[in-house]
Amino acid sequence: MTTAAAQPPRDRALGRGITTLIPQAATATPAERAAAVLTAMQSVPVRVGVLQAAVVLLEERVRATEDVAERAAAATTVAMLRSAIGRGG
Repeated sequence: MTTAAAQPPRDRALGRGITTLIPQAATATPAERAAAVLTAMQSVPVRVGVLQAAVVLLEERVRATEDVAERAAAATTVAMLRSAIGRGG
């Protein structure tokens, strides 16, 4: 009996994960990194419970932070999560 030879791993820029899309520079703010992740993850399936937990945590950040950019990013993320929850249910 013969077996097929194992395929060598491919070294491609695509398919290496979303970390390649997230700004890694020291000057990138958490809000900028989060925005990059959200852009990359828009079509990735996630369990509803994870989304609901994230909504609760981010709503608290919206209330607690004084950073306008962080508040805006958190509020936008909450809206996107609620939308995804609504489509999935």
